[in-house]
Amino acid sequence: MLIDTHCHLDFPEFDADREGVMARAKEAHVEYIINVGSSLENSRAAVKLSQEFTAVFASAGIHPHDAKDFSEAAFNEIKELAKNNTKVIAIGEVGLDFYRNLSPKEIQEEAFRKFIGLAKERNLSLIFHCRQAQADFLRILKEESFPQMRGVVHCFSGDEIFLTACLDLGFYVSFTCNITYKKADNLRQILKVTPLDRLLLETDAPYLSPEGFRGKRNEPMQIKLLAEETSKIRQVSFKDVSEITTNNARILFGLKI
Repeated sequence: MLIDTHCHLDFPEFDADREGVMARAKEAHVEYIINVGSSLENSRAAVKLSQEFTAVFASAGIHPHDAKDFSEAAFNEIKELAKNNTKVIAIGEVGLDFYRNLSPKEIQEEAFRKFIGLAKERNLSLIFHCRQAQADFLRILKEESFPQMRGVVHCFSGDEIFLTACLDLGFYVSFTCNITYKKADNLRQILKVTPLDRLLLETDAPYLSPEGFRGKRNEPMQIKLLAEETSKIRQVSFKDVSEITTNNARILFGLKI
């Protein structure tokens, strides 16, 4: 069994064949999918999908790109979406993105701190987005730390120093199909040194299709290809990769599966 721990099935790229996407995922032994909220609208849609499909869980949050739309009203609705709903298993994706700076840095930080507080209040895991903001990301997490804080740094793209800092905070790290890219030697090296008991797999679909499919829409069935590539890189069996990463997802998100 495999789990796609981060995708966006609610996006319009899937409107024409969402049920077909789910069927292909099941054929590839991807039994569960976490549909990650990236805005208020997408969080609503993620929760709706989790209610329509048994195999889908949801998270609720606002991506740093959309932090400019952050408001008390939006935060309160996210808070309600995460309330007493067994299919909403995380707050995210939330964090900082200073690469594109689509939202002012101070608003990104304010939203990030509020969502960390919500995860504490709801006793939920966090799904982190961090791009070219590592120092501020770590600073905020240390300042807002609480004993039960848990989370995953999704689509990991940092170096070994950042990896160690994230692991020291108790977090998991997640890799996507971009580890298959011809020029991704640095990522593959990071994957080699990531403890298996902290490793998750994701597609970030519809983005980041694997080598050989670039330019096409990504979808959850490609987790199987990602697990195969991880097996080669780590020199452990495909069965072990599947079992370990599935168990990691169970532990982090408290999945009742």
